[in-house]
Amino acid sequence: MSLCINPRCPQPDHVNNSTNQFCQACGSDLVLLGRYRVMRLLSDKSGFGKVYEAYERSTPKILKVLKESLNTNSKAVQLFEKEAAVLIQLKHISIPKVDPDGYFLYYPKNGTEPLRCLLMEKIDGPNLKQWMQQQGNHPISEKQAINWLHQLTTVLHLVHQKNYFHRDIKPDNIMLRPTGQLVLVDFGAAREITQTYLEHLGSAAGVTALSSAGYTPPEQEHGQAVPQSDFYALGRTIIYLLTAKFPTDRGIYDSLKNTFNWRVYATELSPEFADLIDQMIAPSACDRPKDTQEILDNLAEIANHPSNIAAPASRNLPTAPLTEMPPATFQDTRGKHTSLQLNQSTLQSTPAKPKRPSKLILGLGGLILIAAGVGAYTAWSQYQQTMRQASAPSLASLNAKTQDVSLIKTLSGHANAINDFVLSADGNTLISASGDKTIRLWDLSTAEEIGVLQGSKSFINVLTLSFDGQTVVSGGADGVIKIWSLETRQEIQSWVAHPSAVNALAMSPDGKYLFSGAADGGVKVWTLGADEELIVLAGHPSAINALAVNHDGQTLFSGGADKTIKQWNIQTGEELQTFNGHTSYVNALLISRDGQFLLSASADQTIKKWDLATGEAVHSFTGHSAFVNALDISEDGQFLRSSSADKTIRVWDFKTGDPLQTYTGFESYVGKFILWGNGKIITSNTEGNRIEIWQASSSSLGPY
Repeated sequence: MSLCINPRCPQPDHVNNSTNQFCQACGSDLVLLGRYRVMRLLSDKSGFGKVYEAYERSTPKILKVLKESLNTNSKAVQLFEKEAAVLIQLKHISIPKVDPDGYFLYYPKNGTEPLRCLLMEKIDGPNLKQWMQQQGNHPISEKQAINWLHQLTTVLHLVHQKNYFHRDIKPDNIMLRPTGQLVLVDFGAAREITQTYLEHLGSAAGVTALSSAGYTPPEQEHGQAVPQSDFYALGRTIIYLLTAKFPTDRGIYDSLKNTFNWRVYATELSPEFADLIDQMIAPSACDRPKDTQEILDNLAEIANHPSNIAAPASRNLPTAPLTEMPPATFQDTRGKHTSLQLNQSTLQSTPAKPKRPSKLILGLGGLILIAAGVGAYTAWSQYQQTMRQASAPSLASLNAKTQDVSLIKTLSGHANAINDFVLSADGNTLISASGDKTIRLWDLSTAEEIGVLQGSKSFINVLTLSFDGQTVVSGGADGVIKIWSLETRQEIQSWVAHPSAVNALAMSPDGKYLFSGAADGGVKVWTLGADEELIVLAGHPSAINALAVNHDGQTLFSGGADKTIKQWNIQTGEELQTFNGHTSYVNALLISRDGQFLLSASADQTIKKWDLATGEAVHSFTGHSAFVNALDISEDGQFLRSSSADKTIRVWDFKTGDPLQTYTGFESYVGKFILWGNGKIITSNTEGNRIEIWQASSSSLGPY
């Protein structure tokens, strides 16, 4: 595949484009700057233009193309050129790399206007908003928050030293590399700190106001942003990560009283760290830290007293050192792709703004938040609070017996979070998928790694095993599905299945059909081994988290972030019914052994049992004190098992819903789990990138 970016091309994906230098439909050049081919369209929803994936041999790049109609819009052109100027000058692992000729003009065949293009490094990973959704939208710990705040402040240190400030820091504009390194993106709103700009602050004349609800400080809402405005936005971003609540959520922002009450949802923080965050989000810019060095000094002081830091991190992610390279210059290459000579005055250093004294804010009272509204994830507002309501346990919790598990084996080898794992057909091999882009095979009897499946270019989110046990199918964060041979340990087939991350996979009982669900809400039906979808099931407005196929192979169930479950006719694609009742994300689906009931696990801390004949919820299993992640049912159909972020696995009487057993002692929240051998439980440790095998009482787990 090779795409033409000419906006007037009648067939930009002409079948013969891949073997030619010029588009076979319109004659435009297909090889940009003499070395890049555009392979696929990533997004055309942006207001400024289109985003493509381009390749220089095997190296992927992001190509941004400004709308041709915006060429006469001086402000749009200025913002587009500004992003190029900033990215070319700033060299840091936490900033997308742009080569000196990365900003250029492209002239379509017989076109009257050139296209403005920007080629930059492709960051292989989700943004932090997407990452939170993928991880179940649970709050991060203080340790991880300190790590990430240090990374982001370090890169802001470079940005501010170059006399720029970002003006649009928010979770959507922070991406996560597979290594754990954060990357600050979207510098289109960046502003240079010049004396002319500072003089404008008195009247705001000629100063553009840019706003992202909940993250934009009061002074920026009025078009008077200053470097300390970045600290406010960064502080609000850290609060979102610590509470899993958007700044505009009613649970955290009271629009009647105009108060911002975030600490009640992050009560395990050390006072020193919470005070630093409060100082960063002070309503007045002069009350925030005076510069990035002050924030870094405070973080160093907090880190030097580790006993004050609460709760371990979900993952230990590295902090990259500050590295700065000499600024690059624009070059004029002439010809059809001209590297633009931008206004060099924007790249010249000016004296830094005089520092103003700061005042430490010890409380939250009187915070002013301009934008208000209802967030999409209100169910998560209860997470940390319910985790600490030990004084009011549910009746189900009181009735269940409790037993500690003991760790007996550890499987270490993945370099990033383990997102999924499945058991081989013979029960001797575990197959795991990770954010390190690998699939690893483990001999469970020896706890040793026996193979690695490599070739994925992004996070691997989900796995499913073929019914003959010969192949495993993977779904990635780049929307790619791959089929692997377990015998040869080689990739058999690969195709781009979705424009967003693949979150769920399932297979029909006869092994003929593959089903995939993605972060954009799309569900697709494939003939196994074919890379063209048979049916697209459209109905969910947001991310799909779980799929389940009925035993008769006729219907498919899908559930996700919209809190609903939908039943589909596999042959026709018709939506048969919608199950409503959960108040938060649906995380897992399971069909009962007799095929009469559907089980659903949710972030609302409940499991629901649905009668498939009537579509009604006949029972709700309650007792978990945090979101429920995975489900399993015993071979005889009598026992239901569930795992949760409350660090427990529970066993229930499937018929009555009575709690029978609660297993505790797990070191981190329990996502997916597998029962193996005589009372053994396999889980993944979210803090250590490892798989753990625990010993429990087999009698109370029920038959496998």
